[in-house]
Amino acid sequence: VKFIADAKTDKLLGAWIMGPNAGELIPECVLAMEYGACTEDIARSCHGHPTLSEAIKEAALATAFGKPIHM
Repeated sequence: VKFIADAKTDKLLGAWIMGPNAGELIPECVLAMEYGACTEDIARSCHGHPTLSEAIKEAALATAFGKPIHM
């Protein structure tokens, strides 16, 4: 999972998701973009453990703060 965000506003502009379960992760990114969420908003939201959605949180942490938890 990789995010692209506006450098000034941190607003999520797009996401790349690869893997057999990518279709399960895309809706969260689409919802975030529809509501104008920034990557920090996504990083600070709750993502269950252990789940695939943690990959979304990791990408958001990497984009917003430059440091994912697991790498």
